[in-house]
Amino acid sequence: MVEDIQKDAERRMGKSVQTLEGGFRRLRTGRAHTGLLEHILVEYYGSEVPISQVATLTAEDARTLTVTPWEKEMVPIVEKVILTSDLGLTPVSAGTVIRVPIPAMTEERRKDLVRVVRNEAEASRVAVRNVRRDVLGDTKELLNDKLITKDDDHRVRDEIQKITNRYIDNINNLLKDKEAEIMEV
Repeated sequence: MVEDIQKDAERRMGKSVQTLEGGFRRLRTGRAHTGLLEHILVEYYGSEVPISQVATLTAEDARTLTVTPWEKEMVPIVEKVILTSDLGLTPVSAGTVIRVPIPAMTEERRKDLVRVVRNEAEASRVAVRNVRRDVLGDTKELLNDKLITKDDDHRVRDEIQKITNRYIDNINNLLKDKEAEIMEV
């Protein structure tokens, strides 16, 4: 019973960190990486699908992404979707290949992105702490129902705090790495 509570806490806290990592991948830094485009949806035979399901995404160099749609008639559609996305990128079509140059960011834009990254990291920390609060509430109910002893309760609380600290440290390390990547010129 207590082990199930700890496993549930690990799983839920892990999801919070995974969500943060996904959000960080989508943020535009000065470097070209395919994660910038992966969240873009394209109309394909009547349904919205991720761009990676209709094209091959590659980083040609540090400043250029290439998108190669699998079907030639998809080239203008994919190009338009990238152009109208919220990324502020201007794709250039060259036959069946779309090149997406990544412009260098200004210092002001870098500082704005650092603020965004810090806010996302804080939201992730809050999510981890909320999981801790929920799990500790569950153990308190077990204690009140006399399904566990006070010693078990203290042991679980210590273990949950260790798990929480580990995930918070993980979030802080992700934040530090992303800040360094954003501020890199």
